[in-house]
Amino acid sequence: MKLARWIMTIFVGALSIGAISSVAVAQVPFDQLPKVWDASVPRDEQISIALSAGPKGVRDKATVYVLGSKGYEIVRQGTNGVSCLVGRHFMKSGETTIEPECYDAEGSKTLLLADLYREELRVKGTPEAEVDPDTSNGFKDGRFKAPSKPGVRYMLSSDNRLGPTADGHTVYVPPHFMFYAPYMTGKDLGYDSVAPFLVAPGQPYATMIVFYNPDPK
Repeated sequence: MKLARWIMTIFVGALSIGAISSVAVAQVPFDQLPKVWDASVPRDEQISIALSAGPKGVRDKATVYVLGSKGYEIVRQGTNGVSCLVGRHFMKSGETTIEPECYDAEGSKTLLLADLYREELRVKGTPEAEVDPDTSNGFKDGRFKAPSKPGVRYMLSSDNRLGPTADGHTVYVPPHFMFYAPYMTGKDLGYDSVAPFLVAPGQPYATMIVFYNPDPK
């Protein structure tokens, strides 16, 4: 599920919406983020960056995951159904994306499970080239399910580092929202092919991306 790759190809022309006063401030200067996001990142740093993905009224009561030696671990049990963590994809250049995200209740029941499974595979020593295909096949064979209703994955952090770029690296991507649109394609929205704001069209984890603009003109 190369969502980071899809976001990289469309964020320049994406939609934007008005200000949200509770958007979190980045906890770590972007240029000081680690090149590889893994279990060696201090837990406090993992927690603060994960929570920076969600609005204040959401993140305060969310379940929080950190990446440990055995995969994701819950460090705080929430009460509102939301789950916050930092996802990652490996780049060919030996770096990872850094994807702070908070799934709403529906996403926590569905898409989050695929994220957790991806790290379980890595712990088992699964070759990186097999991780995404195995996870994607999980939606086909019923191990994972697409969201059953509309919802949102918050990615409002200023520490979004996504990729790959043309040379296989990662770059900063602005805060944004990801709205679930399972199996939707550009044609469903009136386009001849791919809609410019539709990520992973036709897939169970397809989403519509809307970029946050704190000062719309």
